[in-house]
Amino acid sequence: MKVKLESSEGEIKEVKVGFSWTTLFFYCFVPLFRKDWKWLGIMLGAMILGGMLSLSLNVDTGIGLGLNIAFAILYNNFYINDLLKKGWTPASEIDEKILKDKLN
Repeated sequence: MKVKLESSEGEIKEVKVGFSWTTLFFYCFVPLFRKDWKWLGIMLGAMILGGMLSLSLNVDTGIGLGLNIAFAILYNNFYINDLLKKGWTPASEIDEKILKDKLN
């Protein structure tokens, strides 16, 4: 399900709510292409720390896979909340209702 958010300048972004398949498959490239520098840094940091931890514990992929799935579940909601804090608003009443139902 997607919602449209509008900036004070009239720019409109269509953002998916809920699970992010693109984040699951492309991980850090999603915030990179969205120019979401905050979450790009967080995801890269988590990837580096997870890699260091898995090397020290001699675990092959469990930590990285777990982080990837966690970010796929959470990232779209974090991105929407960050946009709302920056002053973006739902473009219609339907979008506002979807946000209230899905984010709360």
